[in-house]
Amino acid sequence: MKKLAVTEAEKCMMCLTCEVACAEAYYKNYGGENLAALRIETKDEAPKVVVCVQCGKCAKACEAEAITADDKGVYRISKDKCVDCGACLEACPFKVMVKAADRKVPSKCIACGLCVRKCPVEILTIKEN
Repeated sequence: MKKLAVTEAEKCMMCLTCEVACAEAYYKNYGGENLAALRIETKDEAPKVVVCVQCGKCAKACEAEAITADDKGVYRISKDKCVDCGACLEACPFKVMVKAADRKVPSKCIACGLCVRKCPVEILTIKEN
């Protein structure tokens, strides 16, 4: 299975470079609503990097069967099948599925590695099990 992973989260500078890279790549902006498919937050005053673990709960919640795993275990959303019900957004236990107000289809991490390449402290990686 291919997925985004975090190593040494305590080294995170909370610069948000990873969030910006993700949002700009898929939505061409980072203003207003956070449209990154990962999130940097603070937990007990320490940085916490929240990422999609490819658990498949979004796919199970999708009655239109618009979310399926590819051959590497990465869950992807079919733009043609999505009916914009929002069930996948609600089902995501990490709240890292995002949807722009002006778009029909949400998005999620597809382990593309853009955030990995942009992270200045190199705490993000793509793992393949």
